[in-house]
Amino acid sequence: MISGRGGSMMRGGRIRPPRRAVAPAGGIDEFEQCWEKLREALRDIHTRNAGNLSFEQLYRYSYKIVLRKLGERLYDRVKQFEEKWFADEVIPPIRALITTNLVSVTLDEVPGTSVVERRAMGEKFLKGVRTSWENHNMSMNMIADILMYLERGYSQDHSRPPIYAATIGLFRDHILRTSLKENGSDCLVFDILNATIIDQVNMEREGDVIDKALLRSCISMLEDLFETDEENEHEQLYLTTFEPIYLQNTRLFYKAECEKLVREGDTRAWLRYTQRRLAEEAERCQTTVSLLTLQKVTHVVEQELIINHMDEFFGMEGSGIKAMIDNYRTEDLSILYQLISRVDPKKATLRNVLAVRVIELGTEIEQTLKNTDFSILQQAGGEEPAEGAEKSKPKTLNAAAQQTAAAIKWVDDVLSLKDKFDRLWSACFEEDLILQTALTKSFSDFINSFDRSSEYVSLFIDDNLKRGIKGKTEAEVDVVLDKAITLLRFVGEKDKFEQYYQKHLARRLLHAKSESQEVEQEMISRMKRELGNNFTHKFEGMFRDMRTSKETTEQYRDHIRGLGEVDERRIDLNISVLAGNNWPREVMGRTGLADGPKAKIIYPREIQGLQDSFYKFYSINRNGRVLTWLGGAGSADIKCVFPKIPGKASGPLSKERRYDINVSTYGMIVLMLFNDIAEDEWLSFEEVEGRTNIPQHDLINVLTSLSVIKQYRVLLREPQTKAAAKPGDRFAFNREFVSKSIKIKVPLINAANKVENDEERQETDKKNEETRMYVTDAAIVRIMKQRKELGHSQLITETIQVLANRFKPDVSLIKRRIEALIGRDYLERTELEDGSPAYLYVA
Repeated sequence: MISGRGGSMMRGGRIRPPRRAVAPAGGIDEFEQCWEKLREALRDIHTRNAGNLSFEQLYRYSYKIVLRKLGERLYDRVKQFEEKWFADEVIPPIRALITTNLVSVTLDEVPGTSVVERRAMGEKFLKGVRTSWENHNMSMNMIADILMYLERGYSQDHSRPPIYAATIGLFRDHILRTSLKENGSDCLVFDILNATIIDQVNMEREGDVIDKALLRSCISMLEDLFETDEENEHEQLYLTTFEPIYLQNTRLFYKAECEKLVREGDTRAWLRYTQRRLAEEAERCQTTVSLLTLQKVTHVVEQELIINHMDEFFGMEGSGIKAMIDNYRTEDLSILYQLISRVDPKKATLRNVLAVRVIELGTEIEQTLKNTDFSILQQAGGEEPAEGAEKSKPKTLNAAAQQTAAAIKWVDDVLSLKDKFDRLWSACFEEDLILQTALTKSFSDFINSFDRSSEYVSLFIDDNLKRGIKGKTEAEVDVVLDKAITLLRFVGEKDKFEQYYQKHLARRLLHAKSESQEVEQEMISRMKRELGNNFTHKFEGMFRDMRTSKETTEQYRDHIRGLGEVDERRIDLNISVLAGNNWPREVMGRTGLADGPKAKIIYPREIQGLQDSFYKFYSINRNGRVLTWLGGAGSADIKCVFPKIPGKASGPLSKERRYDINVSTYGMIVLMLFNDIAEDEWLSFEEVEGRTNIPQHDLINVLTSLSVIKQYRVLLREPQTKAAAKPGDRFAFNREFVSKSIKIKVPLINAANKVENDEERQETDKKNEETRMYVTDAAIVRIMKQRKELGHSQLITETIQVLANRFKPDVSLIKRRIEALIGRDYLERTELEDGSPAYLYVA
């Protein structure tokens, strides 16, 4: 019995001749005798009647022929036999399967035939082709085993294809490439085969069930056949004949599908459809078609479903990427990211769309801020009073409080937007670094396009460190600090932020507004890690001054006790000794918005005695130091006694009332003036100003806070209005003042850390520009001191790099500072060897 193919044996080892020698005789007649035996054996093999054949005997016949140098003749006879077998036995059944209906449906795509009929016709044809191929392939394997010596002794020596390749290729030439003119068509069997397979695949794409194993068998046949008998790997019939048509059909199918999706206008449907189709095509290549096509068909689907219409789906109203972001559709965005990542490793389209949306939402925040009315205190969470409960009157906010509320809202909204995109980045975009860079840049762009961002960020930190962290756990405080640092990273003008933060920190420290000194220190530490020592050295100096002042105050008290001057009525003094370089100029009294030179404040006699006493103590170990008393930076607790009002028999006014009132140092000076006048005597604004020398701007704030706000109206005023105090007004001690609290803190108008008005902002910008001039000078000098000689362009570039962490300097500013340094003999002009301008360091 003959079974299996011996080709592998032939290739792997040596084929030995039969043991018994064959005597040369016979010539041509002997060839015919051997060929007749072989021809009968070939027929039996084709008719599945090879059970009684002897492999050894048949091998001898082919061996004899090759040994007689008649291998070529045998080779041709075998091919002729197979060609005749195809013509007589194989081709007619195949032709019978190719009906006019089949040609119309597959090639001409004539409609009207049901899916069931199409599938049945196609499967019947494919099964016929598969059966013919399997029979032929098995027969050729057995024949190749019989003719093994022909391949070794003739084919290889004469450079002819192996007998197996030549005979298996007959299926290609005499079956697949057969013309169907007898069937009334100009096409080949190949065309019907390809069209039928593709038609079956399209039926599956449309949701029908097909015979995947049948299609896979036909595809395998095409993978086993080649364009020529040389069997070059890149010339598989699958690759040269079927795959191009399959890819083109796939392209047309998905092009039509995508156009339908565009007309429907639903991005969510497109995302899921594309995801499903990509998975289906990948599975189809594994189970039905060929893995050789996986990458190519995937590219076709990506091109038609993603790349060609990406912008249209992104911009669809109500379902595009804008709606996905705004409505937090994480699943849709995840699918979108996966699809975009397949076609664009740089995610350029997604990156740009996200960046634009961030800037749009940031601009909306700014616009909402302008349209919001902050004159009435916003209730947290929009809480409504309980049913039946009396509605409380909305609390109105003054201009300063309105501006501060606007600042806090802007920062909260920006942080909410940042948190939203951070969650999307983590949940949907797989923490992609390319998208993170784009989001970071877009946040930085819109934050820095808002001209008050530095001030607002500082106010946000100030508000949280004063009262925002009260009652929060350590973990919650860390979150607040992290948010503050996150915002600070985005701020471009860090030097301007430094000025605002220094001002706000000074007020927190001097007025004991901080909720926690530890948190304050942690905030400074995080700034130092983020921005370096130079950024925080003034802040650290402020804390050092406060610690030193506390120690100095204790030492002074010990000094007084040692002198034996302690008495119960002595004023208790807490001193803050501030080093001028660390604190804001407004606090130190070196500059301000008030016009004219600063006059020396006239303190009450009791306070002047304390000042002299402390100065003597302070000068003991600090000879030569000069102390300047800053009345606008301190506060005082005053014990006030309000007398019984004659004629009042009941109520609070019927008895004497004592209150501890906390006011600013200027407020204390003003109130103590009324100790030296009669109870019913009035002082005019000009008299108070003349007796105290308090700057008019500050005096207006003090008198307004003491006479306008009802619950703190310690002074009476004529005329009694809600407007700010002004020259021409008169003031008297309010003997009928009543409060439910024993300890009263009088707020100083404009003392809160608030958003600056236009005038104050202009002043701040002016001071900031001056500071930038000095910083730029220092940077240029440091660079030139190190380099000695440097070209003009390179000096500009290096200066920008050095200053980038603090602010983005204008080239015009750098040029002006270079000219100023040349005028001050720090630099001089020169030229490089190529004639380009340069500078020498000469200081």
